[in-house]
Amino acid sequence: MKNLITDIAGVRVGHAHDAGLASGVTAILFDKPAVASIDVRGGGPGIRDGVLLEPVNTVEQVDGFTLSGGSAFGLDSGGGAQAWLAEQGRGFAIGNATIPIVPGGVVFDMLNGGDKAWGRFSPYRELGYAAAAAASDDFALGSVGAGLGATTANYKGGLGSASAQTPGGIMVGAIAAVNAIGSVTIGDGPWFWSAPYEVGDEFGGHGMPQHFTPEMLAVKLKGAAAATAENTTLVTIVTDAALTKTQVKRLAMMAQTGFARAIYPVHAPLDGDVVFAAATGVKPVDPLAGLTELGAIAANTVARAIARGVFEATALPFADAQPAWRDRFRR
Repeated sequence: MKNLITDIAGVRVGHAHDAGLASGVTAILFDKPAVASIDVRGGGPGIRDGVLLEPVNTVEQVDGFTLSGGSAFGLDSGGGAQAWLAEQGRGFAIGNATIPIVPGGVVFDMLNGGDKAWGRFSPYRELGYAAAAAASDDFALGSVGAGLGATTANYKGGLGSASAQTPGGIMVGAIAAVNAIGSVTIGDGPWFWSAPYEVGDEFGGHGMPQHFTPEMLAVKLKGAAAATAENTTLVTIVTDAALTKTQVKRLAMMAQTGFARAIYPVHAPLDGDVVFAAATGVKPVDPLAGLTELGAIAANTVARAIARGVFEATALPFADAQPAWRDRFRR
């Protein structure tokens, strides 16, 4: 167990990013198509093929997901990952055509100091291709991939992941690109809102403060009111349970609870908060009690992945760049 989403057999993750751009892409790929759905809570989402993932629609399985910086420009990343998968002969077969299915979401990281003057075409398609080509069962956390340019209300955001297992042996893993309007820490830290769900000292082991002060509970927002579009947290969760598309939708809805356990405030009007969920279909699960238990553990895992994204992040090398949590608390 690596405490990564790739602890789920058949799941691989790759990053590609550009330091000068201060942005990047993370690709989550499946060795075999996985049943998938989506839950959207943010008021300003940027999604590729999101409607396709609703249970009322026909396509059941996907070949992967992309999480990207770049706001709407980052939606091109799905085309890059799709191109790489097509070269591998992967995709949904319709007659003689084979079409890889790669939904994805984007975060707004356009004002973080990086050079976004890319000319006619954005770099995200090529970054999506490179991220897919780099996918493996081991990957870095923090300021990498879709988390490179991410920020929060007070500390540098980043890319986090975590995994867990139910008492019955079903695995669930989460990966999060954390670019929230709110804060992942209680006040200015070192405590994380996710602390009750921490496993070991995966994000520092600081626990909770002895007492909560009004300052700790004050609502902190990223930037000025006019800049509150600089947001969105994206999560992908994967389980090895055998679930229908409708059950995967329910799993995504339950897992979204992890956002509220990890970020304060969350699901704001200009957040684009999304959970993509997938099931690889290996292990049977009771459709009521079993799915409920799995959803509860998935929510905890999401909260942990979000905290790890901030815990592992490093500051961007620009003047006035947002400080990283580790610059202040990790020695």
